[in-house]
Amino acid sequence: MPVPILPSAHLADVRYEIRGALTRRARELEAAGHPIIKLNIGNPARYGFETPAHLRQAIATHLADSEGYGHEQGLEEAREAIAAQQRARGAADVAVERIFIGNGVSELIDLSLRALLQPGDEVLLPSPDYPLWSAATILNGGRPRYYRCLAPHGHLPDPDEVEALVTPRTRALVLINPNNPTGAVYPRALLERLVAIAARHGLLLLADEIYDEILYDQAPFQPLAEVAGMHPCLSFGGLSKVHRACGYRVGWLSLSGDPAPTAAYRDALQLLAALRLCANAPAQWAVVPALAGRPTIGTLTAPGGRLHEARRAVLEGVAASDYLDLVAPAGALYAFPQVRAECLPRFDDDAFALRLLEQEAVLLVPGSSFNMPHSRHLRLTLLPPPAQLAEVFVRMERVLDRMAQEQARESAVA
Repeated sequence: MPVPILPSAHLADVRYEIRGALTRRARELEAAGHPIIKLNIGNPARYGFETPAHLRQAIATHLADSEGYGHEQGLEEAREAIAAQQRARGAADVAVERIFIGNGVSELIDLSLRALLQPGDEVLLPSPDYPLWSAATILNGGRPRYYRCLAPHGHLPDPDEVEALVTPRTRALVLINPNNPTGAVYPRALLERLVAIAARHGLLLLADEIYDEILYDQAPFQPLAEVAGMHPCLSFGGLSKVHRACGYRVGWLSLSGDPAPTAAYRDALQLLAALRLCANAPAQWAVVPALAGRPTIGTLTAPGGRLHEARRAVLEGVAASDYLDLVAPAGALYAFPQVRAECLPRFDDDAFALRLLEQEAVLLVPGSSFNMPHSRHLRLTLLPPPAQLAEVFVRMERVLDRMAQEQARESAVA
């Protein structure tokens, strides 16, 4: 009998349900001829959005310059543009040698934690989180410690709760702002309190700011590095979301603050970057025109723009529902509605998501997939056309009606 090839035990606690079992079931239904409305992933190109033409042209122009390995930290012209952007936002002591370009922010999250963590070290993460942060912490020997971002508080963290989680093993504090999955945008006063906690306990700040320019109703974005000042801070950004270029796989991190305490850490990042040789070479030529050119996302998020109107359709769908509540997303590409407890006391987000897929051909992500225990939440993307999102809420309401009727019958029998 062949010896089974078993996966690493590290994977036992790793989840990524955004492309998990529900998505596999959706593919099976599609293969059987059933069209599915997909709300599970923030991939603009799949919903008809296009990368700006001047970014495409920059890549085409420089294809002949992209045939060899590049610098392990990234194209120098691109890093200069990123450093200039960070300095303009108030980041302290940012220089080209403290910028790293990777194959998307996803790769850089992994590298940043791999360079930082010893086995058993702890990382403070939001709950709900973007699950890659939890996965990268676990796979690099760390332990996630979750601070809650609850709907009654606008999905904003409580700094006192964050600080209460700090132990002698805590190494870093992660912030996702604008937030995926909730759409929350963090005010400066909150960031100041969180920076103060990091300073008191010697924690590295990690700021996932990939949605930095995707904002609604004039919500202000405050870069964390400017608030952090000389305290060490990693800021993550990229082309994927703001510039609708997910497939280019270009992300970056900027290390700001006093260079002295992070010198060895910077060198560790460079070593890890060198081990994977370099990031995607052709797509890095799009960084300079992306950061130097006129912003293109604002027409989509302003009133009348497609993202703004998609958000409006979601808000209207929730307002018309007998079951749903929502903290209106102020940024990013998602909404995170929840089912009210008084309407469906025995609601299970995983069971609902499966029923919605099987019965109404709609794929979304249950809130529990974002490391949020006892979730009554659902994440859906704002990328589909507004009319399609309006139809989604009609379908969701039908399933919720059925579930409410079933629970009422069960209660009557009991």
